[in-house]
Amino acid sequence: MKKPLAAAAGLVSGIFALGLAEMIAGLVTPSAAPIIALGDVVVDHVPAGLKSFAISTFGTHDKLALLTVAYLIAALLSALAGLLAVQDRAGSPARAGRAGTWLVLALGALAAFAAATRPEASALAALPSLVGAAAGMYVLQVLAGLVREFAAAHPEPTARPEPAEQPGLAEQPDLARQSDPARQQLAGRRTALGLGAVLAVGVITGAVGNWLGARLRGAQESRAAIKLPSPADAAPDLPAGVEVGVEGMEPFITPNADFYRIDTALSVPLLRAEDWSLRIHGLVDREITLTWAELIAADLVERDLTLMCVSNEVGGDLTGTARWLGLPLGPLLQRAGISAEADMVLSKSSDGWTASTPLEVLTDGRDCLLAIGMNGQPLPLEHGFPVRMVVPGLYGYVSATKWVVDLEVTRFDRAEAYWSTRGWSQRGPVKTSSRIDVPANGADLAAGTVAVAGIAWAQHRGIQAVEVRIDEGPWQSATLGAEASVDTWRQWYLSWNAPAGSHRIQVRATDGDGAVQVEDVAPPAPDGATGWDSIEVSVA
Repeated sequence: MKKPLAAAAGLVSGIFALGLAEMIAGLVTPSAAPIIALGDVVVDHVPAGLKSFAISTFGTHDKLALLTVAYLIAALLSALAGLLAVQDRAGSPARAGRAGTWLVLALGALAAFAAATRPEASALAALPSLVGAAAGMYVLQVLAGLVREFAAAHPEPTARPEPAEQPGLAEQPDLARQSDPARQQLAGRRTALGLGAVLAVGVITGAVGNWLGARLRGAQESRAAIKLPSPADAAPDLPAGVEVGVEGMEPFITPNADFYRIDTALSVPLLRAEDWSLRIHGLVDREITLTWAELIAADLVERDLTLMCVSNEVGGDLTGTARWLGLPLGPLLQRAGISAEADMVLSKSSDGWTASTPLEVLTDGRDCLLAIGMNGQPLPLEHGFPVRMVVPGLYGYVSATKWVVDLEVTRFDRAEAYWSTRGWSQRGPVKTSSRIDVPANGADLAAGTVAVAGIAWAQHRGIQAVEVRIDEGPWQSATLGAEASVDTWRQWYLSWNAPAGSHRIQVRATDGDGAVQVEDVAPPAPDGATGWDSIEVSVA
């Protein structure tokens, strides 16, 4: 009974400490919460291969998976601290369980260091973890005392009879004079009340912290108050036939709620639009600071653009198309006066993440945007509100900076971005690819006419052909949906007269430059996956 209660005391103390730290972080900055701070350090320092594995395994749920593991580890360490705090020790009661409280302090100090060394850390970033650890140490000592009291009132069956006088009980004569049942009942009630009260406070303070973090920063209220301006250059209507009309296909325009999200932010930066500004500096003739008021008053354009994550596996779903509203980046950079020696723009997010974008891509006339709108709405918080970059033709890790606040015009040989320092390619052009969406891999089909359909993409080059092959037979030309632009994906389909048996279906695309999709299989690292998507189906 003693060990499970000791572990429970440690776990409850950990919940209390984390909850209190979360509440203080809500007042300071949400990214200073212990689990978030430690998780950010893990994200920044794990090998690129492990990150790729996490994304390929969990997809857009990679952050949830990491946080779940982090909380499980915190729970196990808290339980260990409880066991150490209640352990029997020779010597005075004051020395009992010191290892448990020191473990809590060590974990708090580690989280405080992690929070204080983040790029966006404020002077108070370490405060939540330190206060949480100190409070957790005190609460653990109190609960450990209750557990020892409970254990003394409920001796193990094999234990020796207790002597009439015990050290420790002399300080509690009221308990010593109680009969055994009454003493057991009192000890049990005190232990249960102590554990329950501490647990309740921990849960409540954690919830309050999450609420404070969002409420006090006003990002949600700021977004809700925005009325997007009408574009000076609206996107053309989508041509008839962009969707091939096959059931089970992803819509041509991806709803905001379904748009993939891959980034390194465990805690979404909470910025108010009215406080936002963008600094453009470096190898320029004049430094520019663009404010939110100036941005929304400018001549904005609206474009349909497909984005792609470099971590997308062959046949993966880390891609999406949206109608973006924003300010063209090329003319803005030209306003600053770009030095002839510059060849890269290093963009920075409010949380310190960086991307290296080739300068020629931003200034060659394609629709590179400082986006403020997504499918007719202000950017969702998790997709970069209030402002993000959108660059067609490049993978997101070198172009699609969310919560962007800084653009440094520089050179590739002078500056490196977040993923460049981790072995990924510096430039990241999107590779010509295609995917089978219908039928699903492993599907059981009825013999007869079957629609095989999917999407293909080669942003800023466009798709001119898609071919399908059945069972290593000849390549057959698929019917393409209408092209919205060379910067969006394209749907396709093939009517197949499916005979009975097991079949393998493959697809490949040809881009607007005439380049055929690469057959050789390669992983996403360091510059995007290659290979032909294929599925296996059974026909009855």
